[in-house]
Amino acid sequence: MKYGPRGLHVCPHPLVSPAAERLRYILGEDDDMPTPTLFTEMDTLQHDGDEMEWKESARWVKFEEKVEEGGERWSKPHVSTLTLHSLFELRTCIQTGSVLLDLEGYSLPQIVDDIVDRQVADGLIGPELREKVSFVLLRKHRHQHKKPIHLSLADMGKSNNSPTSECCNRKWCVSTCFSYDVSDPAQSRSMNDISDKPSTDQMKNKFMKKIPRDAEASNVLIGEVDFLDKPFVAFVRLAQATTLGGLTEVPVPTRFLFVLLGPHGKGKSYNEIGRAIATLMVDDLFSDVAYKARDRDDLIAGIDEFLDEVIVLPPGEWDPKIRIEPPKKVPSADMRKSVLNLNELGQVNGTGTAGGPGGGEDEEMPIPHELGEELQFTGRFCGGLWLDIKRKVPWILSDFSQGFHIQSISAVLFIYLGCITNAITFGGLLGDATDNYQGVMESFLGTALAGTVFCLLGGQPLIILSSTGPILIFEKLLYEFCKSNTIDYMELRLWIGLHSCLQCLILVATDASYIIKYITRFTEEGFSSLISFIFISDAIKKMVGSFKYYPINRVFKPDYVTTYRCECIAPDQAAAMAFNVSVPLADDNMTDLYNITGLDWSQLSKKECVKYGGALLGNACKYVPDLALISFILFFGTYSMTVSLKKFKTSRYFPTKLRKLISDFSIFMSIMTFVGLDMLVGLDTPKLIVPTEFQPTRPDRGWVVMPFGKNPWWVYVASAVPALLVTILIFMDQQISAVIVNRKENKLKKGCGYHLDLFWVGILMAVCSFLGLPWYVAATVISIAHIDSLKMESESSAPGEQPQFLGVREQRLTGILVFVLTGVSIFLAPVLQYIPMPVLYGVFLYMGVASLAGIQFWERIKLYLMPAKHQPDFSFLRHVPLRRVHLFTLVQIICLAVLWTLKSTVAAIIFPVMILGLMVVRKMMDLMFSQHDLAWLDDILPEKDKKKEKDGKKKKDHKRTKAAEPESDEEIPMDTIDLPSAPDPSVTPPTQPPV
Repeated sequence: MKYGPRGLHVCPHPLVSPAAERLRYILGEDDDMPTPTLFTEMDTLQHDGDEMEWKESARWVKFEEKVEEGGERWSKPHVSTLTLHSLFELRTCIQTGSVLLDLEGYSLPQIVDDIVDRQVADGLIGPELREKVSFVLLRKHRHQHKKPIHLSLADMGKSNNSPTSECCNRKWCVSTCFSYDVSDPAQSRSMNDISDKPSTDQMKNKFMKKIPRDAEASNVLIGEVDFLDKPFVAFVRLAQATTLGGLTEVPVPTRFLFVLLGPHGKGKSYNEIGRAIATLMVDDLFSDVAYKARDRDDLIAGIDEFLDEVIVLPPGEWDPKIRIEPPKKVPSADMRKSVLNLNELGQVNGTGTAGGPGGGEDEEMPIPHELGEELQFTGRFCGGLWLDIKRKVPWILSDFSQGFHIQSISAVLFIYLGCITNAITFGGLLGDATDNYQGVMESFLGTALAGTVFCLLGGQPLIILSSTGPILIFEKLLYEFCKSNTIDYMELRLWIGLHSCLQCLILVATDASYIIKYITRFTEEGFSSLISFIFISDAIKKMVGSFKYYPINRVFKPDYVTTYRCECIAPDQAAAMAFNVSVPLADDNMTDLYNITGLDWSQLSKKECVKYGGALLGNACKYVPDLALISFILFFGTYSMTVSLKKFKTSRYFPTKLRKLISDFSIFMSIMTFVGLDMLVGLDTPKLIVPTEFQPTRPDRGWVVMPFGKNPWWVYVASAVPALLVTILIFMDQQISAVIVNRKENKLKKGCGYHLDLFWVGILMAVCSFLGLPWYVAATVISIAHIDSLKMESESSAPGEQPQFLGVREQRLTGILVFVLTGVSIFLAPVLQYIPMPVLYGVFLYMGVASLAGIQFWERIKLYLMPAKHQPDFSFLRHVPLRRVHLFTLVQIICLAVLWTLKSTVAAIIFPVMILGLMVVRKMMDLMFSQHDLAWLDDILPEKDKKKEKDGKKKKDHKRTKAAEPESDEEIPMDTIDLPSAPDPSVTPPTQPPV
């Protein structure tokens, strides 16, 4: 037990190492100050006869790149693999060498003089070695993009025998020549004062774009010399980052310098120590320590913490020659820093976040299911709606300005084609179900009107409105009911829409969207999977149907055009008497002359008939191509090409910007390719049919539906009952789709608008009812496709770093343009009529398949077919037994099958009620699975008293903290606390032999 000078009991936390105990005080002082990114370069001393120079051998931004053998190219970026021995030797070097922190240095000669003076003052080298060490450290630096010394000298004749004049007559003298006469220190200083300016080669270096603008450099110099009998080690941190000219490959100011010179014979060991310090300098946590260290012991604590986190690979199970590929997502150092945080120290190991067996990010429990403040119950009239409006007002300008990007063009073209295809398909089905009271024209106009208003004024403009299958079935049943009971369909539908609008507004005013917080991943995945499967099945079903309308000619014979024989009529006998023809025999290539009058014309094939001048009669003689086959080629070709081009951004070919451009426009390029193929072949494939006149589909109806005069008065009141069913359908479809769009995985930053969205959906229902247009609600699959087309990724900064997902381009412009284009499509009919329907079915298939990506339910289904050794390393498989995972998936499959069955029958009208049933099933699963298993497989349902318990716990913790605090309010200085001391620098640990 330790006590400070003031009697304060200081006990290091038993779960934190002594190194971490020290670092948490170091990093806690200026935690808010950002640490610049470090570019690290390692140069090794090269000998060419009597000449010496520093040659760049490796560099780091985040990952290591080394100069390949032969020195002609850089290696592929890879994860640095270090030996424990090199890290222990590095620790010893820091213990025994010179450490100069916050050194005031503005030129390389001055810095070198200060380093050498410190070494002499500490007795680490003799005064007689001062000039020799300085001479070596001030040799010129040759970087990878410069020629070797012997090539440079061979290119130009020597004009003087002195090394200095020889160097200064070269083009690279100003930037990299540090050679000087040892007897004239003033000459060396003047030379280096010139060299402190970045050279032209440095400024033109293309590698600069890979380095962040605020980056600083750390230089590592490793070399062997013959005048030292023990290592010369120095670690320097400059007070201000300074550009030291040719010292660094790129014009980045240097902040750190590590020098290791030693006797000959241990070059490989020195090189590994240099790689060790370079790797540490680009480590997020150690770089923070290096910037904030107050003395040598802080640096050693940083190395010890790094050693605590190091993972050892057994030499017999891993080949050190293998270069490990950079990970797709670099793990954050936040987990390591949280251990050092004073506020979180008490929570370490509380939930398995750090320490303990298997500690690490894998052991962290999933984040509790929280949908944010957007769904908090306010208890005030229209409280949630008012908060949504306040949340959205600050983003009005950026909602439009952020849409001006080339990526938005590809998104508009993609979603536009999906919307018009859906509008035509739904409009055709709706026309059949309602005897053309609503048809394709109404579908186009309604989609344009509702979508434009929603994207302009809604809370989440990334949502795309469309009609759904359950609405279609409701319309069909409603029309049949009206027809059998002599009730006017359009007037009844108007009143149902008005009642449903009123009910939606009541839900908005009472914050009823609060119930959405009980929709967990279980319900989301079931609903989105069902919609995705509907898209996939509809696309395939339509293609299978084309084989019915355009059957394949299975019994084709080369001698006949079709499967039927044509009637061949002989030409005019008088005109044919004057000449003879050659008739081919059936058995060989020999020919025989026959008089044309001797031919049996009824037995000739089409080819022979045409050859001999006959005439073909009958419809069977017309060539019938295999339209089903070419339709399948267009369908599958569009899908497969889109998938391939979408993945092109991860290809190894072409620059990053070109790959990304091809990926963004993948759907448009695929559509144009196969539209061109269809035009080239010239077959009569089914084409997109767009209305060409602006008028209702049914001639006897107008654009406005009158509310009174055609039905009894009681119908106006009774229509509230079916309106309730429509309201449930609208509410569930809209809000579940909104939850899926607003997932935290999409990293949306502008907030949600559940109440505002439902408000406008309700208003649009009333408007569309008055105009006799279809009702619209959020379309899950098209909305997911919209988000996918607007995803943003970071431009790779460090070599080898994979682009990171940054979020979605949140704006209103793409949605507005999509629906405006949909509205004017009736004027684009001459252009759109060239698009084959199979191509658009291929787009539908892509939408359905792409929306399944990232759904855990789909990944768990595939586990049924995988042996255990081939299963992906999912986090839930580490914590939940496989049989429990399969049981959870089986329950979801049964629920999905029930929903699919209901969707395919007349019972689809109760579909929204079954969505509510999914929430009930999820609640019952609390009895089948533990909360631990559900936390990994799904989300924990919120509890009413959870917040109260949390508040109570906070109060108790606050009281305990107050009781433990010292009575004095005076701040305790750092020097009164006994920090864990580092080993004595003068004592070499037995397990860490000196270099």
